[in-house]
Amino acid sequence: MKINLIPSVEYINEKEIEGKIAVVIDVLRATSVITTALYNGASEVVTTVEIEEALNYRDKNSILGGERKALKIDGFDLSNSPCEYRKEIVAGKRVILTTTNGTRTINKSIKAESILIGCMLNGKAIAKKIVECNRDTCIVCAGTKGRFSLDDFICAGKILNDIVECINVELDDFATAAFLAYKDNRKDVLSYIKNASHYRYLVSIGLEDDIKYCFKEDVFDIVPEYKDGSIRI
Repeated sequence: MKINLIPSVEYINEKEIEGKIAVVIDVLRATSVITTALYNGASEVVTTVEIEEALNYRDKNSILGGERKALKIDGFDLSNSPCEYRKEIVAGKRVILTTTNGTRTINKSIKAESILIGCMLNGKAIAKKIVECNRDTCIVCAGTKGRFSLDDFICAGKILNDIVECINVELDDFATAAFLAYKDNRKDVLSYIKNASHYRYLVSIGLEDDIKYCFKEDVFDIVPEYKDGSIRI
């Protein structure tokens, strides 16, 4: 099995991911939101690129969530904070989510054979699924505003570390670097990501609690998968 890492949404090449498993990572915070919402009983998560598209999906059984510049969108029910997607709010509901980075990355990965939603919260479950499938895989990091981000990179490294512990795989150079970054910093990942520009921005607008939540490891044993226009478990 071969695994390559795509460092940000701008580097996605449809031919490179076609026929492979794609693991989309936007750890701060879209894929952490999706994983949390589904674990807490949301029936599905529908991701959109544009705000207008999200508004068009709205109905009596849906919740609108998302952000622009990491802030809640006017008229939406929830922001992009995973801590808001509590069981009493999302259980049985369809979540419509639009974000700056993560939902665009999911949309650009649709040529993959299957799209899995990964984060620190479900890293081991994602790794187990990849090992079971034993298919060539792309780890697709959303990045920040199209650029490489340390937070997604080390999250990819955590998932790769869990895979490597179970099976022999061939990693490309980006994937190898992510694996080694996590291996060298696994005892204090939060200190590592303090060097990330996105980390500093989120802290500056008061979202440090979200960061701490998103970097909890292996809290949920679920594998959200995008299929036929929505994400379910």
